[in-house]
Amino acid sequence: MKVAVIGCTHAGTSAIKNTLALYPDAQIEVFERNDTVSFLSCGIALYVGGVVEEAESLFYASVEGFQEQGIKMHMQHEVLNVDINKKQLSAKDLNSDEISEHAYDKLIITTGSWPITPPIPGSNLENVVLCKNYDHAKDIIRRSEHVNNVAVVGGGYIGVELVEAFEENGKNVTLIDAESRILNRYLDKTFTDPVEASFREKGVSLLLNEMVSGFEGNGKVEKVITNKSEVKADLVVMCIGFRPNTELIKGQVDMLPNGAIVVDEYMRTSATDVYAAGDCCAVPYNPTKQAAYIPLATNAVRMGTLVAQNLVEAKIPHPGTQGTSGLKIYNHYIGSTGLTESAAEINGITVRSAYLEETYRPDFMPENNVIKLKLVYEVESHRVVGAQVISDTDLTQVVNTVSVAIANDMTIEQLALTDFFFQPHFNKPVNYLNEVALQAMQQEVKEATVQ
Repeated sequence: MKVAVIGCTHAGTSAIKNTLALYPDAQIEVFERNDTVSFLSCGIALYVGGVVEEAESLFYASVEGFQEQGIKMHMQHEVLNVDINKKQLSAKDLNSDEISEHAYDKLIITTGSWPITPPIPGSNLENVVLCKNYDHAKDIIRRSEHVNNVAVVGGGYIGVELVEAFEENGKNVTLIDAESRILNRYLDKTFTDPVEASFREKGVSLLLNEMVSGFEGNGKVEKVITNKSEVKADLVVMCIGFRPNTELIKGQVDMLPNGAIVVDEYMRTSATDVYAAGDCCAVPYNPTKQAAYIPLATNAVRMGTLVAQNLVEAKIPHPGTQGTSGLKIYNHYIGSTGLTESAAEINGITVRSAYLEETYRPDFMPENNVIKLKLVYEVESHRVVGAQVISDTDLTQVVNTVSVAIANDMTIEQLALTDFFFQPHFNKPVNYLNEVALQAMQQEVKEATVQ
């Protein structure tokens, strides 16, 4: 069995490892534009902030390791086209410009995503950079050594982590975002306000509700222009978001309007013997019961694993995702899973929420902290569809628990009565997750009485 893999970050690495384990006689050929595999881009901010000293440590697989296992690695090769009907692809060696043809029996598309890059005037100026891969990480570090004023465009996870890293490195940092709050896609105002306050206390300038309209400078960026202000900047890092990297096979397989490849529960595309995984494709999203584009490393690894499991026969269906994620900014430990109320409204799901704010340990404990926890549930079915948490203690595992609840269509009643241990070092006799679900139950009783 000849297996061709296009792209080798999280999904590709996972697919290769598992295919090799399941089918040791398979002939696997990998085509990758870069000269490295398996880069953990989520660690770039840690590298910028000096927590990780060497960017080389942000890899968990190597080209040499794959080659030693008999895998043919076509590194720094760009796949020019794929003929799905003929089961053939052509690839260009980016060093020699030589073009070669390759036949396959099974094709695995793990081409990932690429940063969104709007056509902003001045984007070609020196020191306007992206933040995605190993080369970007090294470039950001190199350039940041010689600048004082850094602007980060985009207030998502990567953007806010970079802001913290740059600030702790002594830079004058400005965060620019078109939305009214940072992290607004993942968290409600109650959970973003403390983070914004910490940024301001540290001297970070937050330009929210501002759209970048241009960059100015003499060869090198010197200023960011928005619809409301001008900001001095010697380095600009663009973190607006990501788009699926799927132009290669456009028109040959079914896609969402944004270009994300549509796969079934066994990671099969609409074309026979063509599979896809990771940031290049959509994933079943359990809170809405619909396919959604959720580019996360965790989703990519699981999807890559499933491709290998289902490569010869359909055996293990995808259990769906909740888009669960966590974040640490200064002293804030934050987690979220599933839908916020605003996201539920966009998806046509009628929800209510319960909110808990109290100390997470009994009051007699000498050390304690407040937990803020929100639970979102569907009104009609009472099924849990989302949660958010923030605390100065790491209580983020609570969203992993809620993630399991969402995946299994648990109701607020079931969650309220779930067996969680009690020990004063960790929680109260009524666990905070039980407590917030009980509040949701009481709320529903009141709603029924009113009606």
